[in-house]
Amino acid sequence: MAVLWTRRVNGVHYEVRGAGRTRRLYTNGVCHSEFNPAKVVTGSVWDLLFIPAFFHARSAIRRVLVLGVGGGATLLQLQHLLGPDRIVGVDSDPVHLEIAARFFGAQSGGISLKRGDARGWLERYRGAPFDLIIEDLFIDQGREPVRPVRVDRDWGRLLLRHLSEDGTLVVNFASSQELRGCALNTDRTLASGLAAAFQLTTVYLDNAIGAFLRRPATSAALRSNLRSHPLLGRALLNRSLRYRILSLR
Repeated sequence: MAVLWTRRVNGVHYEVRGAGRTRRLYTNGVCHSEFNPAKVVTGSVWDLLFIPAFFHARSAIRRVLVLGVGGGATLLQLQHLLGPDRIVGVDSDPVHLEIAARFFGAQSGGISLKRGDARGWLERYRGAPFDLIIEDLFIDQGREPVRPVRVDRDWGRLLLRHLSEDGTLVVNFASSQELRGCALNTDRTLASGLAAAFQLTTVYLDNAIGAFLRRPATSAALRSNLRSHPLLGRALLNRSLRYRILSLR
């Protein structure tokens, strides 16, 4: 892929690469986002982040919060696949937000980009709750992506505080072990407010995505909703959309 743009800020090296309509964001050599408007399904971790939205009917997801924007791939996938009324993306890195707007086009169609620390932003937020919250917070450590925020009781409670009564919380973990040990899965107080919980993985990655729902749900209903979507139904048939799902309850 050709290098379209590069910058070094405070010792951090940012690079945007492109091939045709595909754009990728690399920060210190780690790929943080990939998106092509003609190929919304990526075959990577970003697909696992949007899949839990389809535990709901498409019309049910109207307000979305994404913590950890990167280049905005997840926001753009949700915009193309669901068309919610509002998508808010929060990131502490101003260069990521600039890249998301300038190179990925994550600045229109109901998308709003906010600069801020995720915890601080949530603590200050006083608006309406969100039907879908995606927590995708990673930093680079030795050219490896690691989570900067531990999903303990306090963080889980803060996330759930801003989730609607029928909403879904999606969290990206580095491994299945990390997911299973998080407070959303192990803390009885937090778990008592959740009707269902699932783990989503793919054979291509070590990441494990936790989907925590306030409403009862089944993997069969999820599959049915994905099949009924014109684009995702085709992606399932041609196996470009692949995932494994396991109930945590």
